[in-house]
Amino acid sequence: VQLQASGGGLVQAGGSLRLSCAASGRTFSRYIMGWFRQAPGKEREFVAAVTWSGSGTKEYYADSVKGRSTVSRDNAKNTVYLQLSDLKPEDTAVYYCATDPRASIFSSSYNYWGQGTLVTVSS
Repeated sequence: VQLQASGGGLVQAGGSLRLSCAASGRTFSRYIMGWFRQAPGKEREFVAAVTWSGSGTKEYYADSVKGRSTVSRDNAKNTVYLQLSDLKPEDTAVYYCATDPRASIFSSSYNYWGQGTLVTVSS
C-alpha cells in the first residue's frame, strides 16, 4: 500500500490550496481516508476524514478547519482531496494523508501513511 500526497506549497494568508493523495496497492473504496497535520514542535493532529459506504460519503472535520476546508474522495481514482481555504499562518504544517479499513477516525491509529506535503502560510 502506498500513499502519495501532493499539492502543498507557500501561500499567503487568506489563500487556498488543494491537497491530493493518491493511493495504490489495493482498492480503497471502503477505507477511511484521513488527513492529519503536524506543525513544528507540535504533535500530529487530525484535520479531516471521509468515509464511504453504499449510502454515500460522510465527512469529518477538526474544529480548527471546519468551515474552511472540504474533504472529498474519488474512488475511481483511489484519490482523496483536501481543499483548504482562508488559510491562516497557524495552518502551517506538514500535511499527511492516511488510510485504514477500521481506524478510529480522529486518532492517529491508521495503518497506512503518506510521506507528507508541506503547507506554509505567510502572514
